[in-house]
Amino acid sequence: MKKLLLSSLALTFTLSSLSTSAVAASRDNINIVGSSTVYPFATVVAERYGKKTQFKTPKIESTGTGGGMKLFCAGNGINTPDMSNASRRMKKSEFDMCIKNGVTDITEVLVGYDGIVVANSKQAQQMHLTRKDLFLALAEKVPAANGSKTLIDNPNKTWKDVNKSLPAVKIEVLGPPPTSGTRDAFAELVMEGGCKTFPWINALKKTDKSRYKQICHSVREDHAYIEAGENDNLIIQKLAANSKAFGIFGFSFLDQNANKIQGSFIEGKAPSFEAIADGSYPVSRPLFFYVKNSHVNKVPGIMEFLDEFTSEAAMGEDGYLSDKGLIPLMTDKLAKTRKAALTLEKLAL
Repeated sequence: MKKLLLSSLALTFTLSSLSTSAVAASRDNINIVGSSTVYPFATVVAERYGKKTQFKTPKIESTGTGGGMKLFCAGNGINTPDMSNASRRMKKSEFDMCIKNGVTDITEVLVGYDGIVVANSKQAQQMHLTRKDLFLALAEKVPAANGSKTLIDNPNKTWKDVNKSLPAVKIEVLGPPPTSGTRDAFAELVMEGGCKTFPWINALKKTDKSRYKQICHSVREDHAYIEAGENDNLIIQKLAANSKAFGIFGFSFLDQNANKIQGSFIEGKAPSFEAIADGSYPVSRPLFFYVKNSHVNKVPGIMEFLDEFTSEAAMGEDGYLSDKGLIPLMTDKLAKTRKAALTLEKLAL
């Protein structure tokens, strides 16, 4: 897939040129959809923005990254969202959908970083897993134990079946649905990371990329993996009630519920703010939001909201979003992100 790149300025706006009196609005509050992972960060920003400005608090819906992109890219009408949060970068297919529907001026804003955790109740044993363990536990099909280049329906019922050093506990993992950016990132970073430890499967990436992706990204459907919707707080509640289950979600939810749940070690590294920030935790990812440039002169307060979201006070090293579990950008990246957001650069192939 070609990379999505920020190209030359398409539109330039300033806060002074978009004063309240200058905006002829047909809707008086910002409408945001998208990622359940970015949702709590966006909500905190929205609440502060609503209190400190004359604008209404934005309406934010947790639809999942994929679901948000469908809504965001549906068109430029005032009935469509102004922004979409994403726990992965916009896909080329989503960009093409936007273009097809006339959404041609889009700004991409890098929010910060997050880790994907595999967590369970603090009442249970803390697990030490590898990405290979997780692939063998959750893949729809796995290599036959005889070492041949044969795939079989996943026979593993317990974690001990996957790895003899793990406990004989039934595999039961609550995770996000296909519309979630967390699911996409988990498939790419974890499932594929474990899948390619098998040399013959890894070789398929060059010879049969479609089959390679199908093998590595397909999740079993026999109730070992349970789609738990876009509400990550619901997964937290279920883990607290079931000490044998595991959940997959962003680090911020672990950070905010550390009294109830614990993150598994992945290849020797526990999920922590420091390990994600320095890149040593193997399952980390960037977080984004996307802005529909054409809505800036339709809906009041978008530029002021971007100013708040990308401020040092919010996204900086000591910003209030880091208290919520966001891994902040380095100073130079934050400055670049802020500039892009406040000038609304066009996203192009």
